[in-house]
Amino acid sequence: MARILGLLFLLAVVAYGIWPYSSLFRINSALQEPNAEALAPFVDLTAIQTHYKTRIGRGISGFLPPTEDQDQTEAEQVIGWLTDNLKRLGDAALEQAITLDWVRTTLLDAGQRADAQSSSFVGAIDFAFFESWDRFVVRFGEIGEHPTFVILSLEDGEWRITDITG
Repeated sequence: MARILGLLFLLAVVAYGIWPYSSLFRINSALQEPNAEALAPFVDLTAIQTHYKTRIGRGISGFLPPTEDQDQTEAEQVIGWLTDNLKRLGDAALEQAITLDWVRTTLLDAGQRADAQSSSFVGAIDFAFFESWDRFVVRFGEIGEHPTFVILSLEDGEWRITDITG
């Protein structure tokens, strides 16, 4: 009985390890389609937008002072107003810029930059492995040569793209 349970456990671990790779092949098939909507089941667009908002927010806050102080001068109030409006404009622009078409184009470009001879998204991958049990990292391009990283996260029983950096 213990042998059967051990074998079942090993089979489950192997299946779990293969699972995100099979998702990459399904993403590759969706990228072959002419419309970006085929990619929708594999992309968490809200998560990608949120990650970009966070990165942009860190960039803006590095240039402009914080606005929390009640005893501000008029110049500080103007700077605070500018900071708040830049964040709002940035969010709206980001939501319009980061779409399924953008994701599709970015993934295809990353694959093309990483390996011009490869005819597929999967063929251009340089590295792909688990970062944690629910996070899988894919790298296109060599370290030091401005690689593109695609992050897949396990959401609702599916591996979905939740971030693209590069």
